[in-house]
Amino acid sequence: MKIITDANVKGKKVLVRVDYNVPRSDGHIIDDTRIVGSLRTINYLVENGARVILMSHLGRVKSEGDKKENSLEIVAEHLSSLIKCPVYFVGDTRGELLETTINNLLDGEVLLMENTRFEDFPSTLESSCDEALSKYWASLADIFVLDAFGSAHRCHASTYGISKYIPSYAGFLVKDETEMLDKSLKEEKTLILGGAKVDDKIGVINNLLPTSKKVLIGGAMCFTFLKVKGFNVGKSLISEENIEYVKDLLEKNEDKIVLPVDFVTQNGVKDISDFSNNDIGFDIGPKTIELFESNLKNSNLVLWNGPLGKYEDKEYENGTLEIMKYLEKEKFPTILAGGDVTGAAGHFGIKMYYVSTGGGSTLEYLEGKKFKTLERLNG
Repeated sequence: MKIITDANVKGKKVLVRVDYNVPRSDGHIIDDTRIVGSLRTINYLVENGARVILMSHLGRVKSEGDKKENSLEIVAEHLSSLIKCPVYFVGDTRGELLETTINNLLDGEVLLMENTRFEDFPSTLESSCDEALSKYWASLADIFVLDAFGSAHRCHASTYGISKYIPSYAGFLVKDETEMLDKSLKEEKTLILGGAKVDDKIGVINNLLPTSKKVLIGGAMCFTFLKVKGFNVGKSLISEENIEYVKDLLEKNEDKIVLPVDFVTQNGVKDISDFSNNDIGFDIGPKTIELFESNLKNSNLVLWNGPLGKYEDKEYENGTLEIMKYLEKEKFPTILAGGDVTGAAGHFGIKMYYVSTGGGSTLEYLEGKKFKTLERLNG
């Protein structure tokens, strides 16, 4: 993979696809993790005299109202507070104002153009990787840098189309993400899986099981496994359509798979063997926390996807929080992969070895899927 350090960027117009699809509330950014993740690439380009043009999507744009809700202008203001130079904002995705502003940039200056998905209404030009749009955006710059790992699984005009026309490189974030996830794919690991649905994890399980020493399963998805083992799981969430898959998985890998033995329910802490027909497990219990910690001991690497309970509710946060605190304290190299579990780490203020900025892209990468956007960067 060609990295931005392989290019001579001084005096060049460098178009950087970042991922600024950040959560907002009342016109304010409530989590700037993805913005902070782009700073290393931006600062490198600024310090090396590039003329930096940033592009990103934000939300979905299917109407004029969506355009008003999803402007990147607030991101430009926030980014200006994080880097050493002002960030110019142009509220267009094409046209004379954008072209003139780009052509007037000086070495080391930064511009953020409007949401690329504004091109998805009324026609889905961005998402369909429209050839003319890709060619137009490429004409604005000398070099293209892909630094949006969270969007790298999508072949859109701004992630894939541009790279057909101008020299293209990976930014530092994409480099770090792929190196860390490659490490988690190849090396022996302890795998922690949580979240609601078995369906979402089948590809990950199938791809990672051969290199996993143990697989610790929590979250609502564990109840399908426990039902297969003959337990009454009450009214907890079950994936009926995956019963046969789970049965086969347990028969072949029972020595690797570790399931919870107790839960925090709406009726207090209960062993799984004591569940009534009305119980719902919302978090792993204290015995399971001990069980999981004993299986994490001496891990060379931990890969974690999906929270272990309904952590947003203080009453059910303890399982996810305690396992995170244990991993942080014991300093096991832990890679958090997927939006829900990385959101939990941010919520608790826990620092891990590596936190992926991707959501769906991280899951697809861990399933072993190849990204055409990244293959284009091999040159």
